[in-house]
Amino acid sequence: MKRTEAIELPAEEIAHQRALMREFAALESRPHTYCVVTYGCQMNARDSETLEGMLSEMGMTPAASREEADFVIFNTCCVRDNAQRRALGNVVWLKELKKTRPELMVAVCGCMMQQPGMGEQILRQYPFVDVAFGTHNLYRFAQLMLQAVRTRRRVVEVLGDDEGSIPEELPVRRSSPTHAYITIMYGCNNFCSYCIVPYVRGRERSRASARILEEARQLKDEGIKEIMLLGQNVNSYGLDVEGELSFAQLLAALDGVGIERIRFMTSHPKDLSDELIEVMATGKHICHALHLPVQHGSDRILASMNRRYTRERYMERVRALRERVPDVSLTTDLIVGYPGETEEDFEQTCDLVRQVGYDSAFTFIYSPRVGTRAADMPGQIDEATSSRRIQKLIAVQKEITRERFAGYIGQVHSVLVDEVSKRDETQVAGKNEYNITVNFPGSRELIGQIVRVKITSAGESTLRGELAQQ
Repeated sequence: MKRTEAIELPAEEIAHQRALMREFAALESRPHTYCVVTYGCQMNARDSETLEGMLSEMGMTPAASREEADFVIFNTCCVRDNAQRRALGNVVWLKELKKTRPELMVAVCGCMMQQPGMGEQILRQYPFVDVAFGTHNLYRFAQLMLQAVRTRRRVVEVLGDDEGSIPEELPVRRSSPTHAYITIMYGCNNFCSYCIVPYVRGRERSRASARILEEARQLKDEGIKEIMLLGQNVNSYGLDVEGELSFAQLLAALDGVGIERIRFMTSHPKDLSDELIEVMATGKHICHALHLPVQHGSDRILASMNRRYTRERYMERVRALRERVPDVSLTTDLIVGYPGETEEDFEQTCDLVRQVGYDSAFTFIYSPRVGTRAADMPGQIDEATSSRRIQKLIAVQKEITRERFAGYIGQVHSVLVDEVSKRDETQVAGKNEYNITVNFPGSRELIGQIVRVKITSAGESTLRGELAQQ
């Protein structure tokens, strides 16, 4: 059943939490410097910007390194096993540091903490962790820190899936003066059989379009040149709220705000509508780059994954997109070694990759996640087979990327300059409209500007060029 409005936390609750931030800042005995360590996707990166905003309001400043910080917080990911292991490994590393600096405070938050039983595991196996919380109660961060500092006891709080809501008006410390994330929705309703996200991020919850547009206008006034719209499946934005804009309508409205570049991710192929394709084709500020995760090329595996589209339906959407947006840059996610995957299934993935011609692809070996259907499926693939397959898939995509990038040589692209090269101070780098890094001769004064660059050559994952006639 659709809601009549977005599930926003009451303004009084946010005001209370911000008052607690100021209360924390007034404490005599508290951490003064912090380090936020982020794992995982852009959603986590955006959450970390909120954490940094709250930490600033709590009277804390960034440390030069985690070794020098009074407080270290790990914003974790659990989508794949290696991300979780990496996070826990780094948390354990702080155990030794805390022996020499007992005043050091350590916190763990994010998707990993939202998994069933993880709170109890932290209490049992990681006694040096002071504060731990999940994805649904990030807004209560200051309250949990106050409790930990005042009581000198560990605080662990993980809210249930049914308690997911939308916090507005929390402080933010943006990581870039020119780029900004805008979260347009939280959670996921798709329940792909391999994916833990619906269990740790909760059900889909769309922010009010008025809130999103207001945030975009403020960012434009602040000089932001590029926004990235975020959601586990942005294409289903608004479907959970009666009378709300569709994602295509929201994108068209944001295009009218006038920010120079708009990107979005991630898009589920089953929800890529003709309306959205048309908005991409006609919008003035919408980048012609789309991340469209296919995951696999076999209909049998796609059905087992509960992706709810066939290979042919995916290809039809790609053809429709390229018909209206001929220069679109497509990227994707691909999984190998999914339970029951045969050699024929795997070859169908390689064949689909060749047919589509992605600019690049993120390739992964299937990682069982406890609590998902696929984790208990028969036919789990051995490591050697999965490794052999992913190496072949990477080689296939690498050749396609080489061909695609060669096609950009001679073109003039718009590049938003991000940084001076760490290897060569006479070179700068930035992303073009297709979200590909371009390196070219230039000076620090170009940072934050969008400049025209003629592409002269291509590397494995980047392009090289020279300033074109402006």
